[in-house]
Amino acid sequence: MMAEDIQHNQKANFNGLTKSAKSGASKKLTIKNFKDRPELTDSYTEDTWIKLRDAVSAIQNSTSIKYNLEELYQAVENLCSYKVSPVLYKQLRQVCEDHIQAQIHQFREYPSSSLDSLSFLKRMNRCWQDHCSQTIMIRSIFLFLDRTYILQNSLLPSIWDTGLELFRTHIVSDGAVQSRTVEGILEQIERERNGETVDRSLLRSLLGMLSDLQVYKDSFEQRFLTETNRLYAAEGQRLMQERDVPEYLHHVSRRLEEENDRVISYLDQSTQKPLIATVEKQLLGEHMNAILQKGLWMLLDENRVCELTLLYELLSKVKGGLMTLLQAWRDYIKSFGGEIVSSPEKDKELVQELLDFKDKMDHVTQRCFQRNDNFINAMKEAFENFINKRPNKPAELIAKYVDSKLRAGNKEATEEELERILDKIMIIFRFIHGKDVFEAFYKKDLAKRLLVGKSASVDAEKSMLSKLKHECGAAFTSKLEGMFKDMELSKDIMIQFKQVCVCVQGVGSIEHCRTCNGLSDQCVCVCVCVCVLQMVKLQEVCKLFYLGKHSGRKLQWQPTLGHAVLKTEFKEGKKELQVSLFQTLVLLMFNESDEYSVEEIRTATGIEDGELKRTLQSLACGKARVLNKMPRGKDVEDADRFHFNSDFTHKLFRIKINQIQMKETVEEQVSTTERVFQDRQYQIDAALVRIMKMRKTLSHNLLVSELYNQLKFPVKPADLKKRIESLIDRDYMERDKENPNQYHYVA
Repeated sequence: MMAEDIQHNQKANFNGLTKSAKSGASKKLTIKNFKDRPELTDSYTEDTWIKLRDAVSAIQNSTSIKYNLEELYQAVENLCSYKVSPVLYKQLRQVCEDHIQAQIHQFREYPSSSLDSLSFLKRMNRCWQDHCSQTIMIRSIFLFLDRTYILQNSLLPSIWDTGLELFRTHIVSDGAVQSRTVEGILEQIERERNGETVDRSLLRSLLGMLSDLQVYKDSFEQRFLTETNRLYAAEGQRLMQERDVPEYLHHVSRRLEEENDRVISYLDQSTQKPLIATVEKQLLGEHMNAILQKGLWMLLDENRVCELTLLYELLSKVKGGLMTLLQAWRDYIKSFGGEIVSSPEKDKELVQELLDFKDKMDHVTQRCFQRNDNFINAMKEAFENFINKRPNKPAELIAKYVDSKLRAGNKEATEEELERILDKIMIIFRFIHGKDVFEAFYKKDLAKRLLVGKSASVDAEKSMLSKLKHECGAAFTSKLEGMFKDMELSKDIMIQFKQVCVCVQGVGSIEHCRTCNGLSDQCVCVCVCVCVLQMVKLQEVCKLFYLGKHSGRKLQWQPTLGHAVLKTEFKEGKKELQVSLFQTLVLLMFNESDEYSVEEIRTATGIEDGELKRTLQSLACGKARVLNKMPRGKDVEDADRFHFNSDFTHKLFRIKINQIQMKETVEEQVSTTERVFQDRQYQIDAALVRIMKMRKTLSHNLLVSELYNQLKFPVKPADLKKRIESLIDRDYMERDKENPNQYHYVA
């Protein structure tokens, strides 16, 4: 119990006494006028003082008081009225001082064994409690003196403060007593830190005593903080070796909670800030780098949300903690993401892994790092850094990933889920520098989807275009949007072409032409065909018709994207086969003979070897086997022979036989990439000419600097030099004759 608590309780007990004394005196003892007062004589003064001294001694010795308390209170008032207050105050102080001086011997003579430290503390606390209660009782008797003479003399301490001063001077300030008291308190705190149970009320009372006596900081706090620093320095070193990071973090959190609880329970409030700072410094600050190096990557790999949240909260308390965590977080993202991007064998899963990784890091920033803007920006910077360490390839793979999601037959997601996937892809897309590579591959794949009607949803396609337009501007998507306009125009052209086919001699045996889709310079015919010669004739008619309507264009046929419907007779009955153009060419051969070798089919159709084997495999090894292969097997070899399967049966009348799709060839990838690089050269040349035309004369470094500001794709300095040399050779600019690092524009 602190001194303030004791004083409060004792005051409550004696307030009634004081009021009673005053009221009684007014009825019985109060002198109505000066003549009624007792005559001031040495004898009266001495007798009164003896009476008061005996009462004080009885209080100090915890014995009964012989006199009525009201009478004692009136006696003090009478003495003060006779102007003997200075003498009365001096005598009272001396009596109290003599008593306190006599108390010091019990502590000096107390056994010094460590086993007696707790009993020593209890005796000290009992002495302090007795002193406080005695001082309050004495003050109640001498209340008139305290409220008149002492109050009017600012240099004199009150009776309560006098009691504190005497106790501090004669007991607590004694070197041996103070040292033993503080050491005993520190020993009890250390035991509690080690898990033992201690008497917290005893510690609260003793530390309250030191605080009331104004020796708390000098005698206790400094030593306490020093011992705390020593304890946690050793503990931090030991536990960092013995425990893993999650366990260590929980230990630190528990220690901080314990120290805060000590402040609430018995330490002075002023100790909280330096105490917590000491614990944080020794358990966190000194081991911050070791904690991050040893545990951060493991916590992130295992997605330990609870421990990551705790790590963030703890390091936010340490100076420079969050900045150190931020750097380690950035390094982790660069390293982990770099492994995803730089591994060609993982190209198939690259985009999905990037999306999953981004989701995971977003979750960490939101749940663990309190959506800290610095951490969000660092994550974006790290993603942009590692994703562009492998130029062009991520852009190409993202375009192909989008194609796989927008292609018909993708049943992995609903429209809402698909929209969310596209939003996530756009986040990854923003990090890419070479967006022109993405555009080239996306354009090629979009053309295929539109030409063969393989787009899963027109709404999804337009939603993706809208996202690209918002991100990169209208110029980026103008050609892509043009494809949809071409598809609308091709419908009108198809109506006109059907009318032409009816009038052309030689194509009458073709029942009807289903579609002829065009995208500016590409055309795919999808027909119901009877013979190859008629297909060639129809193709020529289509070419003449198209070029007659669009002069100056070059018509490029895409035979791999075309398909037809063949009417076929089996033993079961008539069927319609929906097949690709190459499948059509192969199947039409069996109108002439029932069996062919691979070489015979290759010679007759002229289909490239790899494409031919995939075509035969789809007809003889798939679900709908309209051809039989000898010998049986999944792969097609040059020695294999094929014959028509007249026993083929199927529950449907129209059967779709899917062509085995060949993944994009290396040649196609190289061709698309080369087109991108060629376009980049044109853009670099155009930018150089614009800059020089505006500036007329410019140094090499300034020219390169302005060029980098205008270009939207990464380019190497060596490539820029080549383009500059090319423009000099073509007389668009020239070098200064005296300074080769300076260029002039040639009008």
